[in-house]
Amino acid sequence: MSYDTELDYDKDAKMDAKLWKRLFRYAIRKRALFWKVVILMLTVALIDALYPVLTRYAIDHFVRPNAEPTTNGLWLFFGVYAALVILQGFCTFRFISTTGRLETHISYTIRQEAYLKLQTLSFSFYDKTSVGYLMARMVSDVSRLSEMIAWSITDFAWAIFYILFCFGAMFWFNWKLALIILAVIPPLAVVSLYLQRKILRYQRVARKHNSRITSAFNEGIMGAMTTKTLVREEQNAAEFESVTTDMKKASVKASVLSASFFPLVVSLGATGTAMALIFGGAGVDATLGGAETFIGVITAGTLVSFINYAASLFDPIQQLAAILADMQSAQASAERVLGLLDTESDVKDTPEAEAKYGTMMDPIRENWESIHGEITFDHVDFHYKESEPLLRDFNLHIRAGETVALVGETGAGKSTIVNLICRFYEPTSGRILIDGKDYRERSQLWLQSSLGYVLQSPHLFSGTIRDNIRFGRPDADDESVRRAAALVHADAFIERQQNGYDTEVGEGGVRLSTGQKQLISFARVILADPQIFVLDEATSSIDTETEQLIQSAITEVLRNRTSIVVAHRLSTIRNADRILVIRNGAIEESGTHEALLEKRGYYHDLYMHQYREDAMQKALNR
Repeated sequence: MSYDTELDYDKDAKMDAKLWKRLFRYAIRKRALFWKVVILMLTVALIDALYPVLTRYAIDHFVRPNAEPTTNGLWLFFGVYAALVILQGFCTFRFISTTGRLETHISYTIRQEAYLKLQTLSFSFYDKTSVGYLMARMVSDVSRLSEMIAWSITDFAWAIFYILFCFGAMFWFNWKLALIILAVIPPLAVVSLYLQRKILRYQRVARKHNSRITSAFNEGIMGAMTTKTLVREEQNAAEFESVTTDMKKASVKASVLSASFFPLVVSLGATGTAMALIFGGAGVDATLGGAETFIGVITAGTLVSFINYAASLFDPIQQLAAILADMQSAQASAERVLGLLDTESDVKDTPEAEAKYGTMMDPIRENWESIHGEITFDHVDFHYKESEPLLRDFNLHIRAGETVALVGETGAGKSTIVNLICRFYEPTSGRILIDGKDYRERSQLWLQSSLGYVLQSPHLFSGTIRDNIRFGRPDADDESVRRAAALVHADAFIERQQNGYDTEVGEGGVRLSTGQKQLISFARVILADPQIFVLDEATSSIDTETEQLIQSAITEVLRNRTSIVVAHRLSTIRNADRILVIRNGAIEESGTHEALLEKRGYYHDLYMHQYREDAMQKALNR
């Protein structure tokens, strides 16, 4: 099995400032929260930077190395110090709670936009993008980014403000000694940039493998029965181990490089402290009668303050380095999330159509023309891959209210024709007309709101049977729900359930049989009352007796409605107005059931083959 996914990015790409600027806009959208965080951090950083100033004052005023110690003003000093501690504690509490709210808002906003984007993307996107990839983007990547953006703002603001306040205080005390201590910063910046590029490279590789692991988990769970029946456990485990090993190697390399930041910063911080002691100590010695150095004369309190600043100054620098490293590692997640948000649908409404009919999320229904159901393929070409054309100069006219059945071998193009009618895809060339109008001149929602699609493998949503039946018409009353269920003979099994229509179906309808899910999907489509029906092997999961009951109901429901039926069981389409035999993307035969049997062509052979199989099966079951 292959667990590769789409939308992978160049692992050697550089840090993208525009990307992060765009992401930080999610934080700025909540301006009140954002500026509250910044102000709180400004206050906390200022108080942090004031402590060495207070220490300097205490040593020089109360201890006084060159004079007798004094306690004058000690209680006032204590009061100021205590007030700063209380204020700092309050601000710290507030910024933690406020930043948490900001993180939640960012996560909520990104997920909302991503979910809306997924609602508008065309089928081609889902054809080439795995569920595991999308789940990784929507869950782990979004969580990581929202945490990164919110808390990095906090840490970044504190670090910048604290560094600026420290610089200001040191230059105020003694600018020469300040320059000596700051001399260790450029080497740190050079080495940091080198390590960050390496970290970004390996983190991108790790995130790619993480997506592959998520896909592997999804396929393993969804395909558990197939794995068991084909005895593939050992091979699957070996393939999964290969994927996880690749991620482990990349993650370990990234972690080792990230860890190298800390000893580097600590070493340079110790160097700065040592320089403060060496040169600052000489300045203090000058006050005691020693030789004056080029930094001049400084007090003992000033020396202690410089040592405090030198020791603590590299904490925010380390914080900034860590933020940059985290941004490097998170950029792969950021690229993937924004890549999803920026994905363009292959099927898009024109600006003119949107202006008149509205968008998928904001329709202007009062401008929608009613649909009668006439469908025309006008010299249509189509391919999924350019090298593999499926339809070539395809022409077809379906009258409004006509029932047309499509039969043919697998891969002949039946589902492609249906997908084009539903505008899940658009023609490569040529036109598809609905009621004589190119459907690209109108909105997708205009057409799809009048479509009823029953799939071979029905999908139910978590909730009750009632919720699923009125999924397409949430405002439908209970009587309409019951009437739709009765029409397709689903009411019998529903009423046998313990909670009737309020029975929970489970995720994907797992608590119901395939046939029961199919009946509910039939009722759901009938309740929506569409003008165009599409039935894709819709009765293949239902027993023969129920199928006959549904066929009679469908005949009544489809009266005066256009319907396209894709069928494998030819016995289910004998009453169709027209049967089209599709082979290699073209119409090979066309006519009623009786007319095609008289031709003794492909349809005749296919029907007789199925007839003999059914007769043999009935004989075996006696």
